[in-house]
Amino acid sequence: MKLSRIALAGAAAASTVLLVAGPAAAHVSVQPVGEAAKGGYATLNFKVPNERDQASTVKLEVSFPAEHPLSSVTPQAVPGWKITIDRSTLDKPLEVHGKKITEAVSKVTWTADEGEIAPGYFQQFPVSVGALPEDADQLVFKAVQTYDNKEVVRWIEEPTAGGDEPDSPAPVLKLTAASEDHHGGAAGDAEKADDHQAAGAEASSKETRTAAFSSSSDTTARTLGIIGIVIGIGGVAFGVLAGRRRSA
Repeated sequence: MKLSRIALAGAAAASTVLLVAGPAAAHVSVQPVGEAAKGGYATLNFKVPNERDQASTVKLEVSFPAEHPLSSVTPQAVPGWKITIDRSTLDKPLEVHGKKITEAVSKVTWTADEGEIAPGYFQQFPVSVGALPEDADQLVFKAVQTYDNKEVVRWIEEPTAGGDEPDSPAPVLKLTAASEDHHGGAAGDAEKADDHQAAGAEASSKETRTAAFSSSSDTTARTLGIIGIVIGIGGVAFGVLAGRRRSA
């Protein structure tokens, strides 16, 4: 009886360490700086974690929703990355501040030039956008992540109401209720866009500075996890030997 209890305790300890040490699933996501109000402007951060231990992320492609075209899309420069912007002609032109917009950004691509997202790190790609649609509650941005070993991960599966999260979910931006002053003049909207972009730059810088710390923490957690597994196995072995000695 004592032998069984000791062995069971050791196995439980090892299993607990495995559960704690296992990394949580991560995927490409989009978060606004502050709020993303309907009809307004916002700075969005596309957050890209590296999910591989032996490969680095070298390319990110983000497709913008064709059903809700955005008249203004301005990516922020990211050191070590080259930016390419694709535009497409709109089936139905947009009317923005008295001007007719006949084309909109359909895709933004970031390609590593001197930089890359190494294992254990993440990178944020800020974009100032507007005006956000007033007739939608969310925007879906399909993303494609490419690694330097030629592996391609497509984050393009759209969520379904009341359903489980897809295996490769697309980044989804939740829109909040329109603010009272989002219909201010062109100058006001431009100023808001600049403010959002500046805030996005500051937030991106802060999170980038914490990336190295997060990576170090992950490495420490993995090391402690391995040590815990070894201790758990050692406990099981000790219990078995102790039981045999008592029997002898």
